[in-house]
Amino acid sequence: MNPASSDVPRRNDIPASVPLLDVNRGNQALRNEILEAIANVVDSGRFLHGPDVVRLEESIAAVCESRYAISCASGSDALLLALLAFEVGPGDEVIVPSFTFFATASCVWRLGARIVFVDIDPVSFNLDPAKVEEAITPATRAIVPVHLYGQCADMEPLLELARHNDLKVIEDAAQAIGAEYRGHPAGALGDVGCISFYPTKNLGGFGDGGMLVTSDEPLAEKLRRLAAHGMKTRYYHSLVGVNSRLDSIQAAVLNVKLAQLGRWTNERRANAQRYQELFAARQMDQRLILPRELPDRYHVWNQYTIRVPNGHRDEVRAKLTERNVGSEIYYPVPLHLQECFRTLGYRRGSLPVTERICQEALSLPIFPELTAAEQARVVDVIQDVLPNERAAA
Repeated sequence: MNPASSDVPRRNDIPASVPLLDVNRGNQALRNEILEAIANVVDSGRFLHGPDVVRLEESIAAVCESRYAISCASGSDALLLALLAFEVGPGDEVIVPSFTFFATASCVWRLGARIVFVDIDPVSFNLDPAKVEEAITPATRAIVPVHLYGQCADMEPLLELARHNDLKVIEDAAQAIGAEYRGHPAGALGDVGCISFYPTKNLGGFGDGGMLVTSDEPLAEKLRRLAAHGMKTRYYHSLVGVNSRLDSIQAAVLNVKLAQLGRWTNERRANAQRYQELFAARQMDQRLILPRELPDRYHVWNQYTIRVPNGHRDEVRAKLTERNVGSEIYYPVPLHLQECFRTLGYRRGSLPVTERICQEALSLPIFPELTAAEQARVVDVIQDVLPNERAAA
């Protein structure tokens, strides 16, 4: 075999280092267009509630196939506003996964409601509907499924549980814009969907930003008021809301970048497929547990997260770092074991699947501009440093 074959990166082409993320690569190609959009906002003087914000709201509503989109300051605020809109508070319980970013649970805590952590499915990393059903009590008000890493939770049984028990479903789609469940977009499946525009997301701005999507007109109006100190007419407050606005400069940037979202999603999906093929070709799918796109989902791969079994994850990551290959652990400590939630009474062993995944999960580079040579480097290093042990079932 010719080692210089076009199918195999030549030795001199394989990079010495691979970043976990490189937001500048994607932004650089759009630099002039983004700067022009920002300059237009500066010249207009309409820094809040301007036409760029309206345009973005309309575009995101279309992407999510929802009637309404309400912008806000962050994905974290979107979750908080959704709970505020449903008047969740003391005496209420809200079911959330423990294997997620902190904001999924902290918004419940801030309103004085009780967080009920539930275990996950080990394949999708998302809420296990059977465990959710076991956790429902007369005090339960809402379920917050997280579409983790860009793949939707199993929504049909969750929605059925919500209908049967008169519960609200708030989708945490922070990592999943463009993802689908049985042909329906993330964010449009439950009562309201929450999206983040943090710079590392598939559609990321130049700072914080968020969006809520819903097809319920009264709910949309209430969310919009809550995000603006509870007012519609200036200085007349029908609700006690918060100050959570997406500024026009962020909206202008996101409007430019939104046109690239489909292409970027396709590139992420291609990178995920290449990883699958590279690992399988070296029979490393027997030594690692690779992520899967489930048959009824459309995965947008915000993260490509492998599981390193047999207690070797931290060792492997340390060796990747030594060889300048980026990786990250999302998330090293499950929320139910965080110090700040100790009074909830959870202990090690409370959520065994979550706790196991937290010891095994390792996210690899998958940003759209990642090259085939960089992916080959990632797989080369993992093959070299991974102990030769078969993955446990």
